[in-house]
Amino acid sequence: MTDALDRDRARTVPPPVAPEHAAGAPEGRRAGPAQLGLLLAGICLPVLGSTLIAPVLPQMQRHFAATPGNGVLVPMVLALPGLFLALTAPLAGFFADRTNRKLLLLTAMGLYSVVGSAPLYLGPLPAIAASRVLLGACEGVILTCCTTLIGDYWSGARRAKYLSLSTLASSLAATVFLALGGLLGVSGWRTPFWMYVLPLLLVVPMARLLWQPPRTTSPGGRAALDPLPRRLILVPCLVTLFGGLFFFLLVVELPFVLDGIGIESTATVGAVGAVMALATASGAALFPRLAGRPARVLVPFAFAGTAVGLVVVFATGAVPVVVVGAVITGFSTGLLLPTLLVWAVHRLGYTQRGRGTGWWSCALTFGQFLTPLVVAGLSAPAGGLRPALGVLALGAAALAGAVLLGQRSNDEPLTPAADHASGDPAGLSAR
Repeated sequence: MTDALDRDRARTVPPPVAPEHAAGAPEGRRAGPAQLGLLLAGICLPVLGSTLIAPVLPQMQRHFAATPGNGVLVPMVLALPGLFLALTAPLAGFFADRTNRKLLLLTAMGLYSVVGSAPLYLGPLPAIAASRVLLGACEGVILTCCTTLIGDYWSGARRAKYLSLSTLASSLAATVFLALGGLLGVSGWRTPFWMYVLPLLLVVPMARLLWQPPRTTSPGGRAALDPLPRRLILVPCLVTLFGGLFFFLLVVELPFVLDGIGIESTATVGAVGAVMALATASGAALFPRLAGRPARVLVPFAFAGTAVGLVVVFATGAVPVVVVGAVITGFSTGLLLPTLLVWAVHRLGYTQRGRGTGWWSCALTFGQFLTPLVVAGLSAPAGGLRPALGVLALGAAALAGAVLLGQRSNDEPLTPAADHASGDPAGLSAR
């Protein structure tokens, strides 16, 4: 058993490479703020699919009132990108490891704008829904490639910091895009789809400022792929499936909680949502200071905080108390997300990182997709939405205990002194 585990761990370390290869950049090139900004902007794009058009769904419903099945198809316009992001991300990770990551990213960026803006000129509702399927596939490629390139360009503590910035940026972008979608929707339900044209402005800077990290190749000219270590990636991805559910839980359900206690003002609901989003951003921003601790400490801590926050939301109908519970939950899930991401990918080598990131993205997004289904399934037997949140609080506490016990022998910090998985000495690519 020990020998098998040692062999599995050994597969996570690629053959030694030259220092410039380890840094993820050709000699003389160093990743800096420009590269980070472009990659973070790319990571924010999938948020458009789930937030930008949410405010105009009622308008779409009225516009397609005569279309058979509109009651299902209109909500699916919002949900389909996330579902197909989850389904596409593992395949995108394979191609990111096998082919040219930069070229794959640029291709997906161009297609993203074409299919994302398609509802501007598509008439039938089924055609619009089909375009959203293609949009989700592009999002899976963009998210996987951008996250993987952050792992390629930096190592050690800086990699952990920038990966946490990616979750922070996504949280803030969700708030901005939701508000922007509402403002643009005043001019008609198609207007927000013009926002999908803007990512074309990123293609030229990405082409000029990003690069494909050097890779080793097999004798046949193909990229040599190390096996993906299932023991290292399976548990973080399984936990991330539940993490995605809890991260998205109050994002979806908080407006209904507030409505249930008599808060019907959209301004008030928006303000409470913004406060929770800031708490989420604060949790993500704190992660780099805690990344020297092992996952067995940070993951249970974040799940326990989520459980406490949901219990507070469940316990009373007083608005100030609900806000406090939402803040605790948002802060905890904000810390949880970068912790899960770094836990999943920090020990993977260059030719494993794309696939590892793809499977992690799949788990996270599929968990988010399942959130409303799980809540709906629990609400009826539990007696309503808030009791269902109480049940889910127990689930979060159980997850905290399960990770604490399951990882009790794993004391490896998330940002070790030497980033052995990438083949870099610590800090070599942390520029």
